[in-house]
Amino acid sequence: MRYLVRDRLLGLGDDYWIEDDHGNKVFLVDGKAMRLRDTFELKDIHGRVLIDIHQKMLALRDTMIIERDGDPLATIKRKRLSLLRNHYRVSLVDGTELDVSGKILDREFAVDYDNELLAQISRRRLHIRDTYGVDVVREDADPALLIAVAVCVIHLTEKERGDD
Repeated sequence: MRYLVRDRLLGLGDDYWIEDDHGNKVFLVDGKAMRLRDTFELKDIHGRVLIDIHQKMLALRDTMIIERDGDPLATIKRKRLSLLRNHYRVSLVDGTELDVSGKILDREFAVDYDNELLAQISRRRLHIRDTYGVDVVREDADPALLIAVAVCVIHLTEKERGDD
């Protein structure tokens, strides 16, 4: 399943829709302004919060936390020794680890579990410059979680570059 995400997705205080490949609104990313930490909510089309995303306040490295229904779901951090490519580790609470790597600043990266592709994030096949696609490859993957991972990784990368 392909989802289309606008490049300005991470404008704080603004709401941005994520559409499916037919142009139907599927998720809303609600960036919360005026908070001490960076905070986003991923909502369904009815306004129900599916995933909460926020920055961990006291951490040596920038860290994003993903929660579902008030319970921790995942923690995202940049890998320590990733000099040639952008690498992030997604640690799920059940002990599972996802690897995110690629040209993250260019919105070209993959989300893998145990060397198996779960999702591909790419601008390559899109004609609109300000849009990138999130292709969820595995049918049993959680699209809301993978979109939340993409939001976190792009936000952390832009923050590290000073684009925020």
